[in-house]
Amino acid sequence: MLGMTSNGASIFDSDPSVPICKPADGSSLRKSERSQNTWDNNIDDHDRSDDDKEDEEAPEDPGTGSTAAKKKKKKRKPKKKRTSANGSPKQSSPPRVPLTLLFPMGQYPVGEEVHYRDENAFRMTSEEKRYLDRVNNDFLEEYRHGAEVHRQVRHWAQKNIKPGQSLTEIAEEIEDGVRALTGHQGLEEGDNLKGGMGFPTGLSLNHCAAHFTPNAGNKTILQKEDVMKVDFGVHVNGRIVDSAFTMTFDPLYDNLLAAAKDATNAGVREAGIDVRMSDIGAAIQEAMESYEVEIGGQSLPVKCIRNLNGHDIVQYSIHGRKSVPIVKGGDQTKMEEGEIFAIETFGSTGKGYVRDDVKDAYSLFKGNTVDSSRWKPRTMPREQTPPTCLCVSPPPERF
Repeated sequence: MLGMTSNGASIFDSDPSVPICKPADGSSLRKSERSQNTWDNNIDDHDRSDDDKEDEEAPEDPGTGSTAAKKKKKKRKPKKKRTSANGSPKQSSPPRVPLTLLFPMGQYPVGEEVHYRDENAFRMTSEEKRYLDRVNNDFLEEYRHGAEVHRQVRHWAQKNIKPGQSLTEIAEEIEDGVRALTGHQGLEEGDNLKGGMGFPTGLSLNHCAAHFTPNAGNKTILQKEDVMKVDFGVHVNGRIVDSAFTMTFDPLYDNLLAAAKDATNAGVREAGIDVRMSDIGAAIQEAMESYEVEIGGQSLPVKCIRNLNGHDIVQYSIHGRKSVPIVKGGDQTKMEEGEIFAIETFGSTGKGYVRDDVKDAYSLFKGNTVDSSRWKPRTMPREQTPPTCLCVSPPPERF
């Protein structure tokens, strides 16, 4: 499975160029509104509904001399439920229909698979290996369940997140969707251990590279010029799907997003059993740093943030003991059979280094602005800090 990157869309108000005319009463009225009022009046004068016709009084009964005011009521057709071609329910917007209703047989989409190559190609054709995959199918179905929840919520978020929304509003919509689709609201004791959010939603803007979550009362508003990294996780029985995407509303940063996406895909292709971490990091760095971004007439190279890494995932724990570097190095640690990894790539137009910050989680670091006599973390001034981009992939299903 691969992470997704998407651009957002701008908000457009109604057209102010519609001509204004003056009615007889002297009030101001748009031409389009005036036409609509005339149309409505014509409907009132000439168009009578079927219900009105049926509600007319019946003719006088000559035998009794009384009028029988018989009224016929039209039977209303029941509203059709949202269903797909095969008769199963369709997902709502925002997503609130549990996946167990959409996939009643418990078989979830496989998603994108990356085949082994070179000396590991036999794992795709060996009967023994294919049998072991079938034995571990329950383990994979839990991951596919979580991945499908993430995909549906992610696609809705990419289409509906717009400038002008608060970070708190965006985080709540995402988390409400995840809890609804997994069917675990976490209100009962132990329910949140069966499924739900894998970790708090991260909404990191511009110089903040990752791990910023809006707390209650946060009033930060998403702006059109912002670069926002959306990072959220889904878990089913402790099997955590960790995936993120970056949103921008300015084509200026298209190359930055393309660099992160290309680097992530390169890391996924390189990963596999018995592959050394250093080889994966080298492949990611080569792809990422082949891009440039033009900002303010200046061409800036995209660099990997060298002190941020991917990681392995174990049941009920988002970070295991192994790290997946995103730059070339000497780490000879190997990926092993049965392990789950998140391939995470971070690209920046700055120096490619971050530091911890109590307020903003991770913020970009410029060596010449750090006061070495003080240990209290500080955030770089917004106007001095270049944007960053995060692109994360769920673990490949071949493990």
